[in-house]
Amino acid sequence: MNTNTLKNNSQQLNGFSVEDIGEDHLSTGLETPMKADAFKFTDDEKKERIAILFEEIMDVMGLDLTDDSLKGTPKRVAKMYIDEIFSGLNPENKPKVALFDNKYRYNQMLVEKNITFYSNCEHHFVPIIGKAHVAYVSSGKVIGLSKLNRIVQYYAKRPQVQERLTNQIANELKSILDTDDVAVIIDAKHLCVASRGVKDDTSSTVTAYYGGKFNKTAKITELQNYINQ
Repeated sequence: MNTNTLKNNSQQLNGFSVEDIGEDHLSTGLETPMKADAFKFTDDEKKERIAILFEEIMDVMGLDLTDDSLKGTPKRVAKMYIDEIFSGLNPENKPKVALFDNKYRYNQMLVEKNITFYSNCEHHFVPIIGKAHVAYVSSGKVIGLSKLNRIVQYYAKRPQVQERLTNQIANELKSILDTDDVAVIIDAKHLCVASRGVKDDTSSTVTAYYGGKFNKTAKITELQNYINQ
């Protein structure tokens, strides 16, 4: 680690140094932090560079990269990062969504519950595993049910903070459906808590967004009753 890196690691963030923050989780905003030139490399170029860098990490840890079990690992990790678990960083992978007229005149809440997702904590790059429950009241348009799952997966497949993930899903649904009547609840287990640090594998984290009609106590109760059925 060079002098500049050490200096950067000691920079102040919201009045605290990185050392002060320690193991605490910190979200700096609604948008996923991205560089201005985040897409100057193609996905194939990114995979090539990540494979080289991950091979160096393995070498520093003392692993024998000539071993048959390990020599393909850098390329496998690079492919996994770009094509799978962090594919939500690329806006080209954003799901295409078509809306349909609400011909059934269904004006109650629609709930898609228990959407399983896998994300990764942006502080330690270890998995977040959870379920999302999303709901909306139509303003005249409806969305295909599978697209609700795909929106959750798209925003989950990037380094994340659960609070940000919750709001990103909610804002996307509000924009697509042209309504504030949207709710998102996420219940997830963080492996940065379960497998390291405090090593608590029984706790989970719950976050929620309630917009429009869902801000009313009766609607929240109705939604929670549906989820708990």
